[in-house]
Amino acid sequence: MLIVLAFASVLLVAVLVSALANRTILSTAVLFLVAGFLLGDGVFGVIDVRADDPIIGGLAELALFSVLFTDGMRAGLDELRSEWRLPGRALALGLPLTLTATAVLAHLLAGLPWPESFLLGAVLSPTDPVFAAAIVGRDGIPYRLRNLLSVESGLNDGLALPVVVVLLAAVGPEIIHPVDLLTEVLAGVALGVGVPVIAIRLERSRLFNAAIAYEPLNAFAIGLIVLALASLTHANVFLAAFSAGITVATMSPAIHQAFHQFGELVTELLKLAALLVFGALISPSFLAQIPPSGYFFAAAALFLARPAALGIALLGSPLRLRERLAAAWFGPKGFASVVYGLLILKSQVSLSDELFHLTALAAVASIIAHSSTDVVIARWFEPSPDPNGTPQTRT
Repeated sequence: MLIVLAFASVLLVAVLVSALANRTILSTAVLFLVAGFLLGDGVFGVIDVRADDPIIGGLAELALFSVLFTDGMRAGLDELRSEWRLPGRALALGLPLTLTATAVLAHLLAGLPWPESFLLGAVLSPTDPVFAAAIVGRDGIPYRLRNLLSVESGLNDGLALPVVVVLLAAVGPEIIHPVDLLTEVLAGVALGVGVPVIAIRLERSRLFNAAIAYEPLNAFAIGLIVLALASLTHANVFLAAFSAGITVATMSPAIHQAFHQFGELVTELLKLAALLVFGALISPSFLAQIPPSGYFFAAAALFLARPAALGIALLGSPLRLRERLAAAWFGPKGFASVVYGLLILKSQVSLSDELFHLTALAAVASIIAHSSTDVVIARWFEPSPDPNGTPQTRT
């Protein structure tokens, strides 16, 4: 119950300072991360958790399922058809370049073998708009920049996932047959598409009609069924979640709209809880175990890999230089990276401990850096008054 009390207390503090956080560099994500660090066994010892605790793995996987499900809903096919060019550049070119650049840095700076380097590159490629909320959520920011970051971050978790799954199997201690791996992946996609299709067709039939008060629970029930069936059939749970979200948003925008606010809130709560326990794993002794080469790698992954990759991907785009710089900087290592790191640790693959330490360091550095600069960069785009006092938009 100490974990519940700690989470509730930090949540109350976050709510009380939320208005201040929207105006300053104070970040809710950083608040939970730092609180977990201070309350963890390495400092005050209020929260006693270990990376191999079942509750950690279960909470992280549930949170990631929720993240991928809601991310998939943001990536409905209708939205992608109308606004695909800039996000398409970031996903089709920027994501592979980020993955490759991170892998090269991991090999050269951290000394990892190539298979593990590419696994780390895949883990650290996804981005998360929550850690750049002042950019994605502000009307004053150019729409095309907000849309680029929002759609890209909504899709790259799911697009990086198959690469993580394949590489995790390739470097794992057990021999994984390609047919079994393909079956797991296809089964996850099939469940993610099939369950929503059946549920939405039932909802549209003459026999059923959801009351307005229960409409937000429609997508929630679909997600739970997908989660349960994927777990019972050993299908890939995360691909099932992402596929289900896309299917719901594509087939029934009304269900998506009814679920949106409720679903985002549930996902946010799960992510914050997971960040709290993740922070409790990052003790001073944990950080001391990382050699200097690991810190050089984390800095390079943060300041070189993503900015260079997206800078190349956006060359020749209609974005202004200021917008391209902002898009290149805001590549925060998302919550998915944290969970993928825990999955690596849990799988006991070769160099799993080192991979987890590097993932954790890069994720923590990214969360702090990006969450602390989103408001500052957002102000970069605010209209500035001309000498006559008339507001003018910066370019």
